[in-house]
Amino acid sequence: MNVVDSSGWLEYLADGPNAQFFATAVETTDDLVVPTISIYEVFKRLLVQRGEDEALEAAVAMQQARVEPLSTMLGLEAARLSAELGLPMADSIMLATARQHEAVLWTQDSDFEGLSGVKYVAARGKRRQT
Repeated sequence: MNVVDSSGWLEYLADGPNAQFFATAVETTDDLVVPTISIYEVFKRLLVQRGEDEALEAAVAMQQARVEPLSTMLGLEAARLSAELGLPMADSIMLATARQHEAVLWTQDSDFEGLSGVKYVAARGKRRQT
């Protein structure tokens, strides 16, 4: 199983320098879990930068995989991870979701670098604006 964080989705959708790194995880929807917080973040960024049509297209594409809502138990585990690892709220929800599903978290967010169960690639150059 895989979880792609918002930075990965945005990189993939913008066909940025690291898009190929995320392609396998994003395109294998049978093995992909999408946290609702990721849909929120991607939709908001694309809404502001590219307009509602592109934002909605991305949200529909993300929902081709298994969407994981934020339950009470997942929220509590995310809070624990946030306190333990010093992660921001959205990042801790992504990591908690991945761990709940025994999934690999794919990211280019340096907050995750070196964590167990994470496939991290450093952001390369200036990413295309999404």
